[in-house]
Amino acid sequence: MKVSRGTRLSLRVVALGYLFVLLAVPIGVILWRTFEPGLSEFVASISTPAARSALNLSLLIVAITVPINVVFGVATAIALVRGRFRGRGLLQAVVDLPFAVSPIVVGVALIMLWGAGGWFGALDRAGFQVIFGIPGMVLATIFVTLPFVVREVEPVLHEIGTEQEQAASTLGADGWQTFWRITLPAIRWGLTYGIVLTVARALGEFGAVIMVSSGFPGVSQTLTLLVHSRYIDDHNTYGAYAAATLLMGIALVVLLLMTVLDRKRSDR
Repeated sequence: MKVSRGTRLSLRVVALGYLFVLLAVPIGVILWRTFEPGLSEFVASISTPAARSALNLSLLIVAITVPINVVFGVATAIALVRGRFRGRGLLQAVVDLPFAVSPIVVGVALIMLWGAGGWFGALDRAGFQVIFGIPGMVLATIFVTLPFVVREVEPVLHEIGTEQEQAASTLGADGWQTFWRITLPAIRWGLTYGIVLTVARALGEFGAVIMVSSGFPGVSQTLTLLVHSRYIDDHNTYGAYAAATLLMGIALVVLLLMTVLDRKRSDR
């Protein structure tokens, strides 16, 4: 079907206008409010002990979440693509569950499981605090970022097939040798893309984390919780804008990295 030039131009104007209203205007307002008092004020706002602690905690959660999701994500993807077992459809549904369930529900479920009165509340009573501590925040982040590695690696495994793996097995390679020398190099771009998506999602998670965090500055407050605390609790509007700009800057770096990796993957 041929589309006239006027129609194409109208569609572009509508799309750009939509993106401008939803993305460019809010981001522009945040940047303007952040840097209006000057760069020194921005640096001072993100250099407070609470801001440094929030940044460190966010990066710590990412550092714990990403390796766990890589290991179990790759294993799950291989099981779904290469395996034929009862319950495979159920596993597929479970992997997509974080896309369907609200993060708030995830937080409530974790409290019911790991809280003092939950199924595993004995750990809390024994002195190992999961809920309202870093372990609970890590569990919440792992859950909401679970699908990304699986869904990025799975189509790559479908594409490469099993011929090279079978050839390696025929030549005497065991399972680990086949994985490290054949499978892993073949899925590296999909895996890297999944890691970048996991990092981006982990840095920006709010709903599930706020449910299982005490929110105390310097204890269990991430960057997203710092923005919420400054804006809602402390009425520190400028501090909230500054923290949001810092978080946005990190997200922009992740986005640029994702774009570069996507181009390299397409070239491959």
